[in-house]
Amino acid sequence: MMRIGTVVMGTSDVRRAASFWKSALGYVEREPLEDDWVVLVPAGGTGVGLALGRSESPVQEVPRVHLDLYTDEQDTEVERLLALGAARVAWELYPQDPDFVVLADTEGNRFCVIDTTHGLTGEDIVAAIP
Repeated sequence: MMRIGTVVMGTSDVRRAASFWKSALGYVEREPLEDDWVVLVPAGGTGVGLALGRSESPVQEVPRVHLDLYTDEQDTEVERLLALGAARVAWELYPQDPDFVVLADTEGNRFCVIDTTHGLTGEDIVAAIP
C-alpha cells in the first residue's frame, strides 16, 4: 500500500515561502532549510509534508494541482492567512454557494480554504474544481 508523504511546490523564494507555510500550517523544518529546498512537516509529527523547491516555472492561474486546507472557521482562517501574506484570487470558476475561498501564497501558488461546516462532501469539492 502507498500513501502520499509529501506534496512538492515550486517557489522562486524558498525562504519566504517556508516562512509563510510554517506560520500558516504550524509546520516545522524536517532538516535545516537550504536556499533551494526545504521539507516542512507537521510539528506534531504525523501528516503530509510540504516540500518547497526553487523553481523558475511560472505560476499556473488555474493550477492542475493545489492544496485544500480544511477548517470549520473559514472566515477567521482566511483573515489570518491574508495577514501572513496570502492574497485573494479573483476566481471566476466559483460555483453557486461555494464552500471554498481561493487564495495565493506569497509566491502566487493557488490554494483553497475549505469550510468543513458547509455540508458538502469531498466528491462535491473535487467536482467544483476544473
